[in-house]
Parts: sequence; C-alpha cells; structure tokens
Amino acid sequence: MGEFELIERFFKRPARNAVVGVGDDCAIWAPQPGQQLALSSDMLVEGRHFLSTVNPRHLGHKALAVNLSDLAACGAVPRAFLLSLSLPRVDEDWLSDFSQGLFALAVAHDCELIGGDTTQGPLNISITVMGEVPVGQAILRSGAQVGDDIYVSGHLGDARLALEAFRGHLSLPQNIFELARSRLESPTPRNTLGVSLRGLAHAMADVSDGLLGDLGHILKASGAGAVLSLPALSGLMMSRPLWTCPQEWLLRCVLSGGDDYELVFTAPASSRQALESAASDCGTQITHIGHISAEPSVRLVDEKGTVQPATYPSFDHFA
Repeated sequence: MGEFELIERFFKRPARNAVVGVGDDCAIWAPQPGQQLALSSDMLVEGRHFLSTVNPRHLGHKALAVNLSDLAACGAVPRAFLLSLSLPRVDEDWLSDFSQGLFALAVAHDCELIGGDTTQGPLNISITVMGEVPVGQAILRSGAQVGDDIYVSGHLGDARLALEAFRGHLSLPQNIFELARSRLESPTPRNTLGVSLRGLAHAMADVSDGLLGDLGHILKASGAGAVLSLPALSGLMMSRPLWTCPQEWLLRCVLSGGDDYELVFTAPASSRQALESAASDCGTQITHIGHISAEPSVRLVDEKGTVQPATYPSFDHFA
C-alpha cells in the first residue's frame, strides 16, 4: 500500500467546516467573525511518550486528546487538526484501529482532520490542532492574582502510577493497574470545562508534565507564588480509596506525575459558587487545592498548618 492509498483509505474524509480539507497541497480554514485562532502542536514518540504495547485505538485517542487539552487550557473550542504520521511499515490492522480511536474523539469534539503528512520511519505522531476563542477571551497563564483560589479538574497521579507499574517500580492490584492504565492511555481532555471557565478563571494551564511544573508556568508568567493544601492534594488520586498507596508515592504521582491532561486554574474567591455550578454543568469534578500568594515559591501546608517546601520535579523531555 502506497502513501496516497493509505491516506485515502484511513484518513481522508469529506471536508465539513474547512474550505478545503484533506487532498490538496494546503488546507484552507476561515475562522468565524469575532473569533481568534488558537493553535497548538504536540508530538508523541514511541519509547518516549508511549509504549510499543499500547492499543493503537487508545494511541489514536491520546494523540488527539493531548492536543485538545491545550485548547481547553485557553478556553478555545476545537475546530480542526493536522496529522503528521511516521510509520516503520504499513500495518493495515494497526492503522484501522489507530484511525478509529482518533476519529471517535474527533467526532465527539466536532474537530475535523483537514490535512497532514505521512512518511516511513520510527513511529512518531505529530498533531497540530486549531481552535477558536472570542477576541480577548482566551485564558492565559499570566493572569493569576494574589489571593486567587487554585483549582484542578478531575484526578491526578493515576497515569504516573501506571507508568511506574510498567517500569516494575510498583506492584499494583490488577483492578488498580487497569484503572491507572486507562488514565495513562486514554485521557479525557476537559474542553467543555475550559470553555465554561471564560470570564471566571484568571489563569489556566493543562497538567501534562506534572502539577507543580504546570502550575509553575502560571506562577512564573504571573509573577506570583502558591500555597497548596496537602489534605486536598492527597484526595486527588482516583485509585487512592481502593488501596493503601504509600504517602511518598501518592505525592510523587500527584505533584510531578504528568500525563494527567487535567486543568489547573486560578479564580477569585468570589467566583466559588459560579465555578461549582459550571463544573457541575460540565459533569467534571473540580477541587480547591490552595491559593496564590505574593511570595514567589510553592509551599505545601499539612492539616496542622505545618509548611514544607515543594521539592518534586516535573517532567522534562531533555532532563
């Protein structure tokens, strides 16, 4: 099977919202009046971002999910994406499953594939996603204000738990492993919540490299610090109620685990009721985990009020 037959069979679909979609030298996209384009690009490399044993349907889902999560973090609505795919060989069964996982999530978010590229080489998946946000309403990292509450959506830490089990560093009960593995391989981008936070959140980022690292981007851009509640953090792992996770592992996974693709955001205390209502309407849990401080550091506070520094490193591709 050649390159163009591969594209035709597995990835070409009629253009719906694009002026020109897959099949020409360029895709043509026209944003709606009063909207700005939000663009992001992420690459997934075998052995670095995913294991060779991953279900290709899950991989197709995740490849798009991590990009949709970036749009969620600025409050943008997904519209279209480009896919560049490097394959060691043409495996029709793999491509069928991969494309099904990819398009299932794309359809769920009304986000159409409008172009890209394929080549032979090590397995490498690169997606560039495009979204729209009303002019002046994008939620950026730089807007956090002293006194703001800090929230995270959903659950943190389970994806890292699965990774540590894959690495042989932890032995998990089978039910816990399967739950954690689903969080690692099939994350849920929080786009509906991200859009609903326009006008409520002052600053936001998605949690891809670990809570401390991604919150750190907000703090650096905003020139601020944070105080985080250890009791609130300890309740964020989905699998925690089902087994006795050592406290050290729990904090390591929650604070620096990565691959969560949840949202961390700040908002004024006056917005608490509105935030809870917005989250409820989206069917997404949010947890108040601390507040923004003037002191430029991150401090962890336990139930007794004892302060300790946050020393858990976030993920770095070149570390």
